[in-house]
Amino acid sequence: MVYSNKFKLIENLTGVNSSKLNYYVELKQRNAEIIKQNYRLEIIHQLVRDINIDMSIEDIIGRVYDRLPLALPCDFLGLFLLRWDELYLAAMAPNNFSMANPVPRSSFLWRCLKEKKAVVFDPARKGNLFGEENPDPVKKLRSLVAAPLFVRSTALGLLLVGSGQEAVYSGAELHFMAQLADQLAICLQNARLYKQVSRAKREWEETFKAVTDPMLVIDLHYNILRCNDRLPSGLAGIKEGIKGKKCYEMLWGRRKACEDCLLQEVLRTVKPAYRQVQAEPGLVLDLTYYPVFNEDKKVAAVILHMKDITEKVKMEARLVQSAKLAAIGEMAAGIAHELNSPMTVIIGTAQLLLREKDEENPEAQLLKDIVNCGLRCKKIIQNLLTFSRQEHYPLASTDLNEEIKRVLSLVQYHFNQNKIAIIQNLQPALPKVKANGYQIQQVIINFLLNARDALEGVERDKVIAVSTSVREDGEKKWVVVGVRDNGIGIAAENLPKIFNPFYTSKEATKGTGLGLSVSLGIAEAHGGAIEVESVPGEGSTFSLVLPAEE
Repeated sequence: MVYSNKFKLIENLTGVNSSKLNYYVELKQRNAEIIKQNYRLEIIHQLVRDINIDMSIEDIIGRVYDRLPLALPCDFLGLFLLRWDELYLAAMAPNNFSMANPVPRSSFLWRCLKEKKAVVFDPARKGNLFGEENPDPVKKLRSLVAAPLFVRSTALGLLLVGSGQEAVYSGAELHFMAQLADQLAICLQNARLYKQVSRAKREWEETFKAVTDPMLVIDLHYNILRCNDRLPSGLAGIKEGIKGKKCYEMLWGRRKACEDCLLQEVLRTVKPAYRQVQAEPGLVLDLTYYPVFNEDKKVAAVILHMKDITEKVKMEARLVQSAKLAAIGEMAAGIAHELNSPMTVIIGTAQLLLREKDEENPEAQLLKDIVNCGLRCKKIIQNLLTFSRQEHYPLASTDLNEEIKRVLSLVQYHFNQNKIAIIQNLQPALPKVKANGYQIQQVIINFLLNARDALEGVERDKVIAVSTSVREDGEKKWVVVGVRDNGIGIAAENLPKIFNPFYTSKEATKGTGLGLSVSLGIAEAHGGAIEVESVPGEGSTFSLVLPAEE
């Protein structure tokens, strides 16, 4: 017992108990600091995970403020960003408000940016840190610490944290603020880059969709990656949701890639490629394939630009046909003028001789035949002169029966020579139409010439029937001119093509493929249409349908 008391007395005199106590206190404090530091690192890690690149700045600051008081005293959190070399309050918590005016250069916040390190500041030493024109959100705080936000030596702004307690920010808090600021700067930079990429992507997509011509992005395996939804409805396989489908299947209705696909030409030449194509339903398209390069300067895809030039081609066809008709008309006018004078002499002389003959004289009948044939020739010559006129004629009230008779007087002889019988079935008292008679004659002539060509090589009796009729559609009346032949007919797969410019089933020396295209243009210009019915081996019927004059 005495020994034990002596031992305790020696320990107390030598300070052993005191050393143990200090050691344990220091160890406990160090463990607390380690735990606190680990907790702070955990908070930074959690914040980085929670912050998404598509979050707004206000959401980011709100998320940081919710977790930050667990790591250090925090009654205020503000984010200041540099814009146009000025420092503005971008977001704050807990009460967010905007600060219209920039932070004055005299504020310690600028010193924080200049020194590029976290700075502790006592707000009691100075008035409003943000200038007299701005509200002071930290006037009730007793401690402030600011940490700059840098990404690769580029200043983005700074993070300001405040507390109502005095002198609560020391070296450990400064170190933590620097780490938090670095991570937050990276998050903000990523968010900025994401917004820039999103904006660029959105602008590109809006521009892509705003182009009125069809455009597609196609990869090297013929897959459609993107489409601006401007595709013409008449293409072979257009359906809903063509993205990811093969271009040759969706655009051209094929089961495999086209043999002369321009995509392969682009890969071979690494240059844009162009071609004009005739689509099935009557579309004429300009196709241009542009290469799209990757970061290695290699072709990774192509952009297909389509341009519908159907109307342009039709107009060119009309111009070509008009030029041909003008030349033919000029020749016909010259020939008609040359024939008109001698024909006048022949008729006049025959009439003078006829006056000297009695009705009973056999020669009188011969002279009458000469006069009648001469007058018929004069009428044909007059029709040729009328048809060859090149000036513009306005629309006028027109009798289609009369126009048909004028045309038949021009072609009757030629058809008789080809042993083609022409049957007329013209409805009397036919309503008149508002039309250009000479253009209507051109359409009827095209119908008759096509019917003649369809009868070539036919063994049975060749017949062409020309008819007129009236069709009623509710309160509206239509006048129909039909030309029917008993020729070879038109195959069903060729019917959609017959009005295409330059499409013809005839030999190159017998047709240009412009007649029906020009005729359709004339019909549509008159507010009408052309209808076709055909049975292969039996014949075809072409009908010009025009609105009756009210």
